[in-house]
Amino acid sequence: MKNKRSPTLWLYFAVVVFSIMLATALILAAVAFILFHLGYFDTYQRTPLIPILVLLIMSVIIGTAVSMFVGSRILKPITRFSLAAKQVAKGDFSIRLTDAGRIEEIRDLTKDFNTMVHELSGIETLRNDFVVNVSHELKTPITAIEGYATLLQDKELSESEHDEYVKMILDSSRQLSNLCSNILKLSKLENQEIVLDRNYFRLDEQIRQAVLLLERKWSQKEIEFDIDLPNTLYYGNEELLKQVWINLLDNAIKFSKSKGTICIFMKLNEKTARIDISDNGCGMTEEVLHHLFEKFYQGNSSRHSDGNGLGLALVKRIMELCQGRITVKSEVDKGTTFTIYLPVV
Repeated sequence: MKNKRSPTLWLYFAVVVFSIMLATALILAAVAFILFHLGYFDTYQRTPLIPILVLLIMSVIIGTAVSMFVGSRILKPITRFSLAAKQVAKGDFSIRLTDAGRIEEIRDLTKDFNTMVHELSGIETLRNDFVVNVSHELKTPITAIEGYATLLQDKELSESEHDEYVKMILDSSRQLSNLCSNILKLSKLENQEIVLDRNYFRLDEQIRQAVLLLERKWSQKEIEFDIDLPNTLYYGNEELLKQVWINLLDNAIKFSKSKGTICIFMKLNEKTARIDISDNGCGMTEEVLHHLFEKFYQGNSSRHSDGNGLGLALVKRIMELCQGRITVKSEVDKGTTFTIYLPVV
């Protein structure tokens, strides 16, 4: 950080200390002078008054010098903090404090300040990226709806063309609806720290119900399921976990090959339920895996129209709220396995 350092604060401190010491010295000198004139000192006791006055003057000078030195060491960092805080208030999150000195408290404060600014910078970057991505994701279906609606105004359209354009408008409308719904869900979950509305329910049955809800998608690709789910009673938010299974199974179906197989296995121990959801689809590269749970990230650009990059971000946040965790293993052209760990009582 290179800012002009204002000396006002520590000079003010030095002036205050000097004024206090000077006032004390003057009071002592006045008291000594009064006592001398009242005759409390005899002839032999008059001489020590001069050394006393000299001592007082030297004390004032030395005290002022010490106060200036101490003020410089303690108050100058506070001045730098003030200047840096003003820069942060203006939106400059690149500011960093250095030269914390030897005072432990000042070093800790400098470290905490730099950490705070770093986190604020990250939040600002995420906010800007979020706005850009949302704008882009909203623009795509809206542009499609506008384009196909314009084409429908052509009076010479054939019935097949008319039906195709209507279908494209409906698909884009559903995509827009899903995007808005996922944005609202994710925004709500990111501002939520406690899972409410918890109750006991059959975890295995919930996963089976999620498979049935997606029957239209997997039946079109003639996908088979290999399921091994022991009876499991779970205590948690049923609606939140339902979102997890739907998103993971939807991904597995989307990237599975035709006539492929999706495996769903559950293993239990005293404290944890482990659920594996595996497919034999196209798999993912290391680069995709690294960014997989980021909002709006879509590693396979060819499938961009099939999603909006929020499903796995939702899953990860739900796992955090449920005190669980999610891991993923994948190999290109071999398939992907998502593993969910949930605490059970």
